[in-house]
Amino acid sequence: MKKVAFLLMCSLAFSMGIKAQDSFDPDALLVDARTLILDGKYVEGRKIAFRALSKYPDYADILILVGRSYAWEGKNDSASIYLERAILASPAYEDGYSAYLDNLSWDEQYDRAEEILAKAKENLGQPLSNNLRYKESRLYYFKEEYDAAFEIAEELFEKNYKNDNLLGYMQTLQRLRRNNAVGVTYDYDTFDGDISPWNTFSIYGRTRTDLTGTLIGRVTQSSRFDSNGTLFELDAYPSLGKKAYAYLNVGGSSASFFPQFRFGASVYYNLPKAWEVDGGFRYLKFSDPTTIYTASVGKYVGNWWFNLRGNLIPGTGNSLGTSGNLQARYYFKTGEDFFSVQLSSGVSPDEETRDPTQLLNSYRARIGYQQLILPRFMIYGYTGYSRDELGPDRFRNNLNFSLGVEYRF
Repeated sequence: MKKVAFLLMCSLAFSMGIKAQDSFDPDALLVDARTLILDGKYVEGRKIAFRALSKYPDYADILILVGRSYAWEGKNDSASIYLERAILASPAYEDGYSAYLDNLSWDEQYDRAEEILAKAKENLGQPLSNNLRYKESRLYYFKEEYDAAFEIAEELFEKNYKNDNLLGYMQTLQRLRRNNAVGVTYDYDTFDGDISPWNTFSIYGRTRTDLTGTLIGRVTQSSRFDSNGTLFELDAYPSLGKKAYAYLNVGGSSASFFPQFRFGASVYYNLPKAWEVDGGFRYLKFSDPTTIYTASVGKYVGNWWFNLRGNLIPGTGNSLGTSGNLQARYYFKTGEDFFSVQLSSGVSPDEETRDPTQLLNSYRARIGYQQLILPRFMIYGYTGYSRDELGPDRFRNNLNFSLGVEYRF
């Protein structure tokens, strides 16, 4: 009898031990799997996730984690399997749609992404969350429907949607939209001393082609030093893919105070976390040719855009000139309305009216404001002060006012 009781107790203990080994907390396994996957250990993390799914096959968060891990590895078909299961398991759970839209966009399955977006609207109701609206805008962007993408992005900006990439994304869309425009600017420069004021008018037209991207033609007429001169320029911003574009400039003039010939090129590249970098050069032919090498780094932070630019100007012998520019913009209700501040030292390569070989140094401060007052009508104004060093103990103080209007069609 004692032997039978002992065997029963051992059997019960063994059975309880088996149950204890099979019993586990799926939430704890989710945390462990996520830690490994976010550390790049996809296979190890998925092993833990699969263990949890063997007992809880409809655990949406674990299905989404597995799906995202496959998507991050570029295994989009495998990702779709688990993200499809996540939506079936929890059709009213937003995270499943968000992850699935990311995966389909990365795999360029835009038609399928539209189907998932429609399913999200059906199961979650409208309006969609700001997060899903942003992904809807991105889907339009990938399909090159830039006007529709911009409309959603601007709506999110007005709602103060917290996404550091949003403002930079809106600037990209604005560059890609097929909006034609004409504009006029007027600059008035006044100086201390005997130099009479300068009056400068510019007229420009902007369009877009598939080959050149945004294309801008500009004619600048200026009166200065008791003389008149005209500068002709052409700018192009061809696309180099979804994350990069180029800037090209060519121009020339017969006036002594404008460059006889100018040419410039830069490549801009968008980095993660709302960073942007560029690098290039400008060639200016005044009385002597000058080549300026330029590079900048920019960052979008909320409603702010900051940009720091450095320039190198090789001289004769081993001499090397330098200049720098710090610019900040604060955007208001839309991506078109902003206040800007600019501080500069030296000569900027894009100030075509100033011969860098004639200045030893220059210091400049400038503020401005731009606003789209109607859907087709924009105004802007700037004012700035510069102090140019022309020679030993020779300085030129300049106060500038600039006004402009633009009409879009």
